[in-house]
Amino acid sequence: MDYIKAIERQQIREDIPTVIVGDNVKVYYRIKEGERERLQVFQGDVIRISGEGARETFTVRKLSFGIGVERTFPMHSPKIAKLEVVRHGQVHRAKLYYLRDRVGKAARLREKRI
Repeated sequence: MDYIKAIERQQIREDIPTVIVGDNVKVYYRIKEGERERLQVFQGDVIRISGEGARETFTVRKLSFGIGVERTFPMHSPKIAKLEVVRHGQVHRAKLYYLRDRVGKAARLREKRI
């Protein structure tokens, strides 16, 4: 079991900022199209974080033309070029699944006062 933990420790990226549920983040994701590679930005609210270590994932939800889009990213993936925290949201839950039922202004989170 220690071998698995040792291998996972090598795969953890140190350049990823601390992300918590409720944060609004910009995920710069590398996409390969044929032989070309480009960055695609996915900005939205983190509604869930699960797993630990190298297997940690986070789900980001955004509204695109009035339709909710969710995408799950591995936290320590080499395909993530950059991860920016735009603002911290003030939430009292670990999973924000209730945002799926809300649209428009009701789907916004209050900003955390620092």
